[in-house]
Amino acid sequence: MFTGIVAAVGRIESIKPLGSDADAGVRLTVNAGGLDLDDVQLGDSIAIQGACMTVIERSATRFDVDVSRESLNRTVGLADTGEVNLEKALRAHDRLGGHIVSGHVDGLGTVTRFAPVGESHELRVLAPAEIGRYLAYKGSVTVNGVSLTVNSVDDRADGCEFSINLIPHTVEVTTLKHLVAGAKVNLEIDLIARYVERMLSASPESAKPLK
Repeated sequence: MFTGIVAAVGRIESIKPLGSDADAGVRLTVNAGGLDLDDVQLGDSIAIQGACMTVIERSATRFDVDVSRESLNRTVGLADTGEVNLEKALRAHDRLGGHIVSGHVDGLGTVTRFAPVGESHELRVLAPAEIGRYLAYKGSVTVNGVSLTVNSVDDRADGCEFSINLIPHTVEVTTLKHLVAGAKVNLEIDLIARYVERMLSASPESAKPLK
């Protein structure tokens, strides 16, 4: 589990195919940037652009992860070299500064606007309708691994457009600074919203209490 509070911006330095067929995944070597790897063990989880990955090799400043073709097909930012948001898995005694994040990308959104507004930036993202049902005013959403607060929700024929206000600090210390209109982003909905939807849609039979 994660919090959506980015600990460092790293960089994917190399991408190596794990096979020659079309279904093969890749091995990423990531420069951890300012992320302290001293307490990271093989098998530990690190979120890269919001996607939970398992460390298979590490040095003092770099780590490797294997990414399946399925993960590559359902995310953005893992198939090319460049900057990435990094967060180590949450420990039981850590502060929950953002919200509960699983690191499982629910779908891709499309940036419709990213522009300065006063001292901040307005970010607007068009999400698929199946994700939009979980978005709510002042609720939480994860964009490329960053925990953010939804400022508005607009259900449209082509999906759900939501807006976010990004303070200068968030823009400065994450890869969100590189977003432009038309860019794809990884989205993860709030875990609590997922459970609420399940409880409200459950049949009377499944809603019976356990004996």
